[in-house]
Amino acid sequence: MRRSIILISLLGLISCKQEDVQLPKSDLSVQKEIYDHSPVYLFFRVEGKDTIAKINRKNTIGTTNWIFNIDKRLPLHAVIPEVQQLQEKKKNGMHKREDAVNVYSYADSIGKNLAFLPFTDVQYFYDKDFSKFYIKEHAELYQAYNNLTINFNKENEITIDGNGIDREEFVPFVRDFADFMSDGKNTIIHLNFSKYLTYEQYIQNKILAWQLTSDRIQLSSYEFVYDEKKLPECGCKL
Repeated sequence: MRRSIILISLLGLISCKQEDVQLPKSDLSVQKEIYDHSPVYLFFRVEGKDTIAKINRKNTIGTTNWIFNIDKRLPLHAVIPEVQQLQEKKKNGMHKREDAVNVYSYADSIGKNLAFLPFTDVQYFYDKDFSKFYIKEHAELYQAYNNLTINFNKENEITIDGNGIDREEFVPFVRDFADFMSDGKNTIIHLNFSKYLTYEQYIQNKILAWQLTSDRIQLSSYEFVYDEKKLPECGCKL
């Protein structure tokens, strides 16, 4: 499928050698086309009491753009460690192309097309980190910016700097709040996700946050996928 636009015949479902990946769905296309690509598949499997991600990357070519086709039912704790390993393998591969990108695939339920969410520059902090602690520890890196911590907890509720916000109000509220609090600084949005969210919830939340981006608001390339039980005790709201 190199040098072609990937097509999908059944919205939300991709097959690979008789195995199916149920794709996440959203009502917005971030990117509609990608060329010169090869696929990575993460399948949903249950072994005993554990849900695991079964990987198939036999057809990947290091010099191409990689499309990550990941089953929407997988929990983030089964997905992110595997994605981290694949990112590292591609980055350190003998044959690589500097401008090659990584994207997540999903189904646009409104446009009825396969869509893509780029994540080439994303660096994941897994399990024991949360952005507000990281920012505090590296204050010199962030003091020139207006920093907002966005958290999607295990109930898939949203908080902004520890304060709850309705999903329908999220985008306009953050835009207005960032403008009011920025004091002329650019705003960086720091995203945090409970590792117990499903992959579909993760993609939908990422796309929601992507709608915030502008000349004055950017998403941090650092993403925090955490286990609340392993975070430092601070007596503060996440």
